[in-house]
Amino acid sequence: MDPDFWLFAFVGFAGQLVDGALGMAYGVISTTALLSAGVSPANASASVHAAKMFTGVASGASHVAHGNVDWRLLALLSGGGVLGGVLGAYVLTSIDGEKVKPFVIAWLGLMGLVILYRAWKGTRPKVFSWKGPFPLGLVGGFFDAIGGGGWGPVVTSSLMGAGADPRKSIGTTNTAELFVATATSAAFLAALLSGHWETAGLRDLLWSVGGLIAGGIVAAPIAGWMTKILPLRALTWLVGALVLVLALWQGWVLWAG
Repeated sequence: MDPDFWLFAFVGFAGQLVDGALGMAYGVISTTALLSAGVSPANASASVHAAKMFTGVASGASHVAHGNVDWRLLALLSGGGVLGGVLGAYVLTSIDGEKVKPFVIAWLGLMGLVILYRAWKGTRPKVFSWKGPFPLGLVGGFFDAIGGGGWGPVVTSSLMGAGADPRKSIGTTNTAELFVATATSAAFLAALLSGHWETAGLRDLLWSVGGLIAGGIVAAPIAGWMTKILPLRALTWLVGALVLVLALWQGWVLWAG
């Protein structure tokens, strides 16, 4: 079996554990790992969203079973997220990957800072003001598609910053991510089949995507239990530091190259 499978299985497992505990980080960690392996931003985003379709089923089922989902909020977030994800995928596949890569790295670095800020304050900060779940989902879905990660940092942080119940925020955001990931993946596929997006190397990522899926599926049922035994603030510090360091390293590689 390809060594990339086991490496990305570990990445997917760790990312999904953190995502289930914090309501964010699976996409950010997975995308950063793929970018570190030299994958283009569009290929990285497409791969991570394909993996999210499978891990989202396991994660969503777990949150539904534990009563962590607000169904009205789920419908509104999903509707906005689907639209934003499709728009983001179209924009990303319309731009030269090398030109957009610095912006993607900057976005991932920003997400690392957001997570670190959460750890420092011991609260969920409000990333930006919002007036309803639908526009929040729209913005979250767009940046998630552009950066391969960002749905959780934008949506979960904003919901909690506005005073929403933490358990419902994390559970509903994670469940909505399944619909966003499916729509975004379909948009990438449509762009590829229609000729709008011409890319190479996706076939070479099959083992990596398989690892992300396998690791994420194994971790998803554990994530709910994990929130009960791990200190949330310490875990937040670790995730934020990891994402920020990886983003800075990618920025250095890009600048030095």
